[in-house]
Amino acid sequence: MDPVDRDDCDLPPLPSFRYHPDPLGTGSVIAAEVACVSCEQLRPYTYTGPVYAVQELVDVLCPWCIADGSAAAQFDAEFTDITWSVSDDVSEAPTDEVVHRTPGFSGWQQERWLHHCGDAAAFLGAAGVAELAGVPDALESLRREGRLDGWPADQIERYLAALDKNGQPTAYLFRCLHCGVHLAYSDFT
Repeated sequence: MDPVDRDDCDLPPLPSFRYHPDPLGTGSVIAAEVACVSCEQLRPYTYTGPVYAVQELVDVLCPWCIADGSAAAQFDAEFTDITWSVSDDVSEAPTDEVVHRTPGFSGWQQERWLHHCGDAAAFLGAAGVAELAGVPDALESLRREGRLDGWPADQIERYLAALDKNGQPTAYLFRCLHCGVHLAYSDFT
């Protein structure tokens, strides 16, 4: 997989992903040439996120085959583990789009796709304390997560202060597509 020099060529725009609006920014897609095993075309971008399928599909799919659902159909693949993606108040259509036609993301443990207002939320990326400083609603969702785990308030605050976008623990930031509230969860190894 050769990196594509973005300054020396005009790369085509990526397909639009409602629930993962910036897969280049999150690292789930990179500018690197791939001979996509689904469409068999040489493409300038490679999907680097998780793939749940019988066949090993690491770094061999293009984002176009994810967006149109052909990769999921051809390989019976999922890009987010459905057992962590289903919420009782979300219809089947958004869950199907997240699982089969949206780039997933990698975390330290099993990834989860958050939901709000009866719909899947948009994944914005990994976040640490610096990235969450101006996002109080996401911080509150992380505090709620700590309280549900039975942590005392001082332990929660120490944990939040230790969040690291590129290290551990890491938060995963989402935004509701309907009301705009930010949500987050965190994990570590």
